[in-house]
Amino acid sequence: MRTFGLIGRSLVHSFSQRYFTQKFARLHLEDCHYELFELQAASELPQLLAQHPHLAGLNVTIPYKEQIWPYLTRVASSAAIVGAVNVVEFSPDGSLIGHNTDYVGFMRSLQSFYPVTPASRALVLGSGGAAKAVGVALRELHIPYWLVSRNPPGANLTYEALTPEVIAAHPLIINTTPVGTFPASNECLPLPYSALGTTHYLFDLIYNPGETLFLRRGREAGAQTKNGYEMLELQAEAAWAIWNG
Repeated sequence: MRTFGLIGRSLVHSFSQRYFTQKFARLHLEDCHYELFELQAASELPQLLAQHPHLAGLNVTIPYKEQIWPYLTRVASSAAIVGAVNVVEFSPDGSLIGHNTDYVGFMRSLQSFYPVTPASRALVLGSGGAAKAVGVALRELHIPYWLVSRNPPGANLTYEALTPEVIAAHPLIINTTPVGTFPASNECLPLPYSALGTTHYLFDLIYNPGETLFLRRGREAGAQTKNGYEMLELQAEAAWAIWNG
């Protein structure tokens, strides 16, 4: 039996288990199953591996995308350029190799939604591992961007700095934070939503609920909106390709 799974801290609303379980059933892969592994700390990974010797691949979610590095044999270039790991490959020689498929999934999903032009500018809400993946994708698409957070790294922006003028100058706004995720669906980040209009595109990496308050307020202001479900599908398929060589 080939066992795949997801490690994270709170996995009660996991996309991955449902997605891969349905995939295995659709492909009649009766020798594959997918489990959820909630860890209180990344340091519990070696114990998990010892308890599950038939693991064939892992997904990684918050808060361990950066904390898992010391427990890997090496990282692929995709993870190195992002600075975060969301997929672990189990090599035949026993090596654990960290990959990142988040940025590929995001970039492909964004390309089907947002028309990139020389005037494209983006605001990336958040500064964690997901924001790093988004940043790599934006750089590959030649879209300049600012990170926005309560304690922004380097010369980036706080939420207080998001004036109507700043919003107007950035047609693409991407939420990489968990704010607004079910069951806290009535929460959203502090933006001047009244400054949004028909030229704006809002992308939320959250997929549950399907329309976050961030997206709803954008839609009501006339903006185009998209959630993270397609991105998750794309990154999951990229992970499956890695696990199967």
